[in-house]
Amino acid sequence: MRNISSEDFLKTYLKPAKPIILEDFVALESPAFSKWNYDYFKEIAGNHNVNIYGSEIESLDRVASKPVGQSTFSEYLDLITSSPTEHRLFLFNLLSIKPELKNDIHYNDVTNGKIIKWLPFMFFGGEGSITRNHVDIDMSHVFITQFQGVKRIWLFPWEQSDLLYKLPYNFHSITNIKEPDFKEFPGLKYIYGYEAVIKPGETLYIPSGWWHYIQYETEGYSVSIRALPSSWLEKWRGFKNLVLIRHFDNLMRNLFKEKWFDFKVRKAKRKANRAIKRQKSFQI
Repeated sequence: MRNISSEDFLKTYLKPAKPIILEDFVALESPAFSKWNYDYFKEIAGNHNVNIYGSEIESLDRVASKPVGQSTFSEYLDLITSSPTEHRLFLFNLLSIKPELKNDIHYNDVTNGKIIKWLPFMFFGGEGSITRNHVDIDMSHVFITQFQGVKRIWLFPWEQSDLLYKLPYNFHSITNIKEPDFKEFPGLKYIYGYEAVIKPGETLYIPSGWWHYIQYETEGYSVSIRALPSSWLEKWRGFKNLVLIRHFDNLMRNLFKEKWFDFKVRKAKRKANRAIKRQKSFQI
């Protein structure tokens, strides 16, 4: 959608928590579209060391997976442009290292001042790399703008957390929604959501609390910017996640190791089974 007013966006999408692709959230005349490219990034930050992350499927009991290696930023960019790879960057924010780059992005702020312009995040990934199905820990609204390459993103509302087998005290699902095992996780038969493809210049609005599974269709990079949660319930969830839940989970994991993870998996399956029964009762 293009040329939506702030009033219409807030009323039709943000308040009812409905995703949408915006075609002009970042102004097309922004210098980033003509100035940014891999050679430019190598020139200004190529010598920085970066942690490289791979598949997250093997680290289901952690908020974030451990890095699988390290290289210079320049070497990583050479890697993703030479061949498909599941390797991506996480928590390497070029916009923090080179804050002057923030001036290269001009926003058409349809949120009427709610977005936090001074706190953008940048993400890089190779063709085929994924980010597991998760909700953002702070429960913010998120606007993801693609600058290079193509991303495919699957979205599911918060209300489907149980059917998605949300891992208790964590913020991701234990299921693989791309290759679902319906026998092991029958709740996946009942989920519904959206599938979005974003290309350079397009921005996907992800409402607070919505699940998102991200796949890089090609190598590329994007910038996300946040807006604080709208309701007091969402704000409380975000505060609780950041201040209480994640620290409690880390403590219990350190104390009980695999037993704690096994307990959470059993609890996720029990909650999913109850959600399945509710779904079946609605269909009668």
